[in-house]
Amino acid sequence: MQMSQEVLGQFRRKRLLIAAVVAALVLILTLTFRFVEEKNRIEQQSHSFANNAIQRFDRMFSPLDVAADNALAWVGTDCGLIRFKLIEKLAVLQTVRSILLVDNDRIYCSSIFGPSDLAFSNNYPELLVKNQRMQLAVDEHLLKGSPILLLWTPRNEDNRAGVLQVINIELMTSYLLEPTLPWVERAILNVGSQSLEYGNPLIEPATPAEDQVTIVESSLRYPYSITLFGPSPSRLALMTVPSQLPLALLLSLLMGYIVWLATANRMSLSWQISYGITAREFMVYCQPLINAHNGQCDGIEMLLRWHNPRQGWIPPDVFIPLAERQNLIAPLTRFVISETVRHLPDLPMRSSFHIAINVAASHFRERAIIDDLQRLWWPANPQPQLVVELTERDSLPVVDQRVVSHLHKVGVKLAIDDFGTGHSSLSYLKTLSPDVLKIDKVFTAAIGTDAINATVTDMVISLAQQLNIGLVAEGVETAEQAEYLRERGVDALQGYYYARPMPLGDFPAWLANHKAFCPA
Repeated sequence: MQMSQEVLGQFRRKRLLIAAVVAALVLILTLTFRFVEEKNRIEQQSHSFANNAIQRFDRMFSPLDVAADNALAWVGTDCGLIRFKLIEKLAVLQTVRSILLVDNDRIYCSSIFGPSDLAFSNNYPELLVKNQRMQLAVDEHLLKGSPILLLWTPRNEDNRAGVLQVINIELMTSYLLEPTLPWVERAILNVGSQSLEYGNPLIEPATPAEDQVTIVESSLRYPYSITLFGPSPSRLALMTVPSQLPLALLLSLLMGYIVWLATANRMSLSWQISYGITAREFMVYCQPLINAHNGQCDGIEMLLRWHNPRQGWIPPDVFIPLAERQNLIAPLTRFVISETVRHLPDLPMRSSFHIAINVAASHFRERAIIDDLQRLWWPANPQPQLVVELTERDSLPVVDQRVVSHLHKVGVKLAIDDFGTGHSSLSYLKTLSPDVLKIDKVFTAAIGTDAINATVTDMVISLAQQLNIGLVAEGVETAEQAEYLRERGVDALQGYYYARPMPLGDFPAWLANHKAFCPA
């Protein structure tokens, strides 16, 4: 019983370990998935912020392009004639501070100050570079010291004539670049090598802090870009993990419980038995039965052994009772019968040689044992005497007595195994009419050491002799025990003193080596 509980405990611990591992993996994977998902969401939010800002800036610059294209027709016209038209455009273009007309590299007209005469190339040399249409600068005339954006629209490729718009870029950035916490902490407009950061009126290069990451998106229509500084998406995502822990923990516990239930069969010993039958993990062993009077080997008892590759050797007293409870004992018995039939040519071919097979009480129901013998045993025309050993772990129903009677009629002997240890009842001796009683090894081991059990042994021997029932003593390990049983008239002896259980295929060699002791 202790061994059985230990093996079953091993299966439960394995099931628990698997369920715990799955639960831990689900917890880790869930938190990892939520972390990656949140990280991607934060990154997407940052890129969306930059792209939206670029789209809004492009929409703000688009009407300025149209206004500049219209004003190109005025380039070269006397400033006094077109100044008021320039002022009218300023009223429409609310983000533009002033409009300057350039002709022959001279700024000759300003919407604010009227006629002027300034060298364009000296004042704005960067705009003379081919395709350089924008420049961040500081206002030196109207709102001195404030940042402005110069939008240059040339009339021809030599960049010596065109329209220059002075844009109130500080107003635009304060409206379009307001950071969105927590993923955007700083937002910067970049034109060439110059930068204007939201909330900072100075035009100067912007650098991120040590713990900030940088995201840059560029406009496809205008020569500017948007730079965002903010905390690492991984750090922000990691901060959300604690809030995800309860749900992830609940999901992991649920999956662990599902795995625990799902492995109830697969990780149970009963499932292992079913699988072991299919995978032929079971092996048939045998142990010789020695005639107590002449020392000859009169027969063998078939024993089932199980080597589970996942658990190692599992004792019969562990898997046999469980197989009986799970209705798996009949397939195991059929396997034993089939293997015995397969080895019949190697066994002594005489009727005085006994082959004992253990059969559970449940196998007697609905004539199952008779059907199996008719299908597996009798077609082989066996010469040895078949003995069915009935275990006492279960009580036989009354209806099964017909099966017992049928076995007697066809010449099968019936033995009661482990007599005196299970559901022993003297009524069995009357209703079953057994041919043999097998004295359990507990009583054999008590010989010479335990007076009470030795007395029980003597009583069983006396009872069997009075009823003319054969006796087999199990568990004989010493010469003293063998002599004690022999003197009291026990018919056959079985135990380590004569031979340990061996694979059925090894029995012929054992028998040949012991002819002098146990002649065939």
